Amino acid sequence: MLKNDSVRYPALIDGEKGAYGVAFPDLPGIVAMGDTIDKALMNAEEALRDYAIETEMDGDAIVQPCELDEVVVEPGQILTAVPLIRQSGRSVRIHMAINEGVAVFIDSEANRRGMTRTAYVEWMARRIAMMGG
Repeated sequence: MLKNDSVRYPALIDGEKGAYGVAFPDLPGIVAMGDTIDKALMNAEEALRDYAIETEMDGDAIVQPCELDEVVVEPGQILTAVPLIRQSGRSVRIHMAINEGVAVFIDSEANRRGMTRTAYVEWMARRIAMMGG
């Protein structure tokens, strides 16, 4: 079983419609791009995960993130936090009971996006994790 560190790294978003970039102030050289902010953030999550995997494979310690209020934000940049979500490549079955209306919404959105219910719920959990809280 994977340990849950619940670590979030400050990230700066910049760019314009159709071309967004995400950079991690604590991790120079770790960047991601996307044609929407959502896609750039999902790519940033993957870049962060790749950084952690490569760093650990090299036997080095992962840099601990600074606090959000320590980051200097330049005009035109948006400050957010990207979670380090470790994926094992192994699926686990969980059983949940949710409101019927929510289930209908999940199925409708999953269908609209060409995703399975499971893929949609996982995708939404990752998006919500990026919102912090």
